Amino acid sequence: MRVLVRGAGVAGLTVARELHARGADVTVFDPQPNFAHAASWLAGGMLAPWCERESADEAVLTRGLDAADRWEAILPGNVVRNGTLVVASTRDHGELKRFASRTTGYQWVEEQDIARLEPMLAGRFRHGLFFPREAHLDPRQALRSLKEQLSAIGVVFTDTAVSDGDFSDIIDCTGAARIGQDRDLRGVRGEMLYLHTEEVTLARPVRLLHPRFPVYIVPRGNGFFMVGATMIETDFGGPITARSLMELLNTAYALHPAFADAAVVETGAGIRPALPDNLPHVAREGKVVIFNGLYRHGFLLAPAMAAEAADLVFSKEPKQRNARCN
Repeated sequence: MRVLVRGAGVAGLTVARELHARGADVTVFDPQPNFAHAASWLAGGMLAPWCERESADEAVLTRGLDAADRWEAILPGNVVRNGTLVVASTRDHGELKRFASRTTGYQWVEEQDIARLEPMLAGRFRHGLFFPREAHLDPRQALRSLKEQLSAIGVVFTDTAVSDGDFSDIIDCTGAARIGQDRDLRGVRGEMLYLHTEEVTLARPVRLLHPRFPVYIVPRGNGFFMVGATMIETDFGGPITARSLMELLNTAYALHPAFADAAVVETGAGIRPALPDNLPHVAREGKVVIFNGLYRHGFLLAPAMAAEAADLVFSKEPKQRNARCN
């Protein structure tokens, strides 16, 4: 069986791995080398199903529960299992209570607990939520390592167009590139930045709640931090806006004032592909399986949904079968 995977973001790479593990001969086509324009290149990499449940469907929690284990199996040693810390200023304590009411899997923590978990935040927040079973990884390192792994075991990568007729099945993982082709697919803009400072250390992702602009900060090691991310209903793909840059920087400063002296080493904006229910879908149309709609849950849900997409390729059921994250 020869299968063509279109798209080399987190969806395409996890699908390629799943197909190869089942014995398929896999080629991955992406006209943009080095992950250019891939939404997953700008991702936070948080494997945080309980935190995401605060604003997402129950399906995101159930499908994401084993995400850390799946990624550890894919890329041993790349998953950091230090949990997630959620904090808010004293005046925004109501946001913490609201967040807690919408999810599970957390422990209430007080000032001394926060200081133990994150010494740099000692004395800065009185209350918080700790999600001990959550994890994170570095998306860029994961994408590079997975591509290298797949190349080493015989998956072919090309940025030159190939003929669909040479393949028995095709999996389309082109994400936001299908906006305008798929009637229900829309773009949700996410903006982020990278900061560098030696004055702050964090052991885990920290989410700072705010009624208008909640933000997460993810440590990347060696003094680098990813700060994200906006959620704007638009498919405009231009550079980060001044408003978003100021909001992200202000929130980083609110978490710890030392971020005021951090170097802004990168800013970025990308379009997340989303469907009306904000859940990923896989659907078969003829010999093409469409895998799309990962929205803000790319690294969390991609391994589980990649397995479903591979199921459709190998399934003997009718071609029109649909699979939805549920």
